[in-house]
Amino acid sequence: MKYIGAHVSAGGGVENAPRNAREIGATAFAFFTKNQRQWSAPPLTARSIATFKERCAEYGYMPCQILPHDSYLINLGHPAEEGLRKSRTAFLDEMRRCEQLGLDRLNFHPGSSLKEIPEEECLFRIAMSINWALEQTRGVCAVIENTAGQGSNLGYSFEQIAYIIDRVEDKSRVGVCIDTCHAFAAGYDISTSGGFTEVFDHFDTVVGFKYLRGIHLNDAKKGLGSRVDRHDSIGQGILGINPFKWIVQDARFDAIPIILETPDETLWPEEIRLLKGLAG
Repeated sequence: MKYIGAHVSAGGGVENAPRNAREIGATAFAFFTKNQRQWSAPPLTARSIATFKERCAEYGYMPCQILPHDSYLINLGHPAEEGLRKSRTAFLDEMRRCEQLGLDRLNFHPGSSLKEIPEEECLFRIAMSINWALEQTRGVCAVIENTAGQGSNLGYSFEQIAYIIDRVEDKSRVGVCIDTCHAFAAGYDISTSGGFTEVFDHFDTVVGFKYLRGIHLNDAKKGLGSRVDRHDSIGQGILGINPFKWIVQDARFDAIPIILETPDETLWPEEIRLLKGLAG
């Protein structure tokens, strides 16, 4: 079973995200549990939590179909102690919001060295930050998203992701989300049949499909290995339609949220119908 949707708005309250997903024909969705460009936000109200759960039940969304995303400000590998403390506190708050909403995963960008510490030290800090948050929460999986490798952002190689996972104590609560645009920009050529097979065989060897908890489907505006994170609509970028067809027809991507983050939101209903059709 393929669960296909998009990163929808939670404007006006998290309880609106399930409704917004249903309106575009989504069988999966992502959303922010708070303003993604602010460090803190008011706590979720009991009414918002209850309504969110009621609407998910009404529209048939289970936790395995939902992939909340944390704030863009968070850097779990921050080189400065104050920045690290602030990021960890914000990440813990996001994990607890997922707990309150009955969700079982939280997607996040791993972090950046800011070119102030060695990459390995930054990766180690990310792993220790995950351990710190997991110790204080229950039931929510920390889902590491691969990056395009822009600037000093880490997590662009499968080896870096594996390094983090290896140092997380509770392996049952750590996972991975693969962003197709990020992977291509980082140098993983999934645009050809042979390349697609090679890339995901390599992912399975280095990380393992057992850790896959979600996927972001985005075409790419920039070239292979560009290290530039620029999404395009499905089939309108350099990747073309084939990689998306291969993903939705591949059983290894069953039963996880498959999420569009493509730039033209008005195309989401059409893109979801297209992907569902390709999935058969």
